[in-house]
Amino acid sequence: MKLAAATMVATLALALGAGALAQSPSPSPKAPATPKKVTHAVAVLHPTQGNSVEGTVHFMAVSGGVNVKASLKGLAPGNHGFHVHEFGDCTAPDGTSAGGHFNPRGEPHGAPTDAHRHAGDLGNIEAKSDGTATLDWTDPQMKLDYPEGVIGRGVIVHANPDDLKTQPTGNAGGRVACGVVGVAKGE
Repeated sequence: MKLAAATMVATLALALGAGALAQSPSPSPKAPATPKKVTHAVAVLHPTQGNSVEGTVHFMAVSGGVNVKASLKGLAPGNHGFHVHEFGDCTAPDGTSAGGHFNPRGEPHGAPTDAHRHAGDLGNIEAKSDGTATLDWTDPQMKLDYPEGVIGRGVIVHANPDDLKTQPTGNAGGRVACGVVGVAKGE
């Protein structure tokens, strides 16, 4: 008898709950948000093993392409190859986990002003005698968003100058700094 009473109470509770749910207004479904177009990305560069190079690189969507502004310190004076690489992975002590130059169109290596070049070819960044370097360049070919964009890719500073012609890397030597390009705060 107690089991039958308990079953009846449970059934009644379920029925009342279902009735209350049926009367509750359900929230109206929201349309999926349209993804906002990214206009600003940043890479924070850290030294690779045995080096002291660090800095930031900002990528801003502007009329006519993407403006690249870099500020680095800890470099040997002179020119250093400066590229966007295919992977946003700086886990290898020497930066090789970032892969090769970002090249989604299969172009040859070249200067940043060449019509046919890797999408990641930014040429050289010149360090002053105090080891600091800045760059302010608007790249007419660069994109921020996937699939040909730099977001999620790596930025590499090399030990040597990029000769702008040797395939596929410009003979720029080892990697002295590595950073991953991400969406900047405020986006």
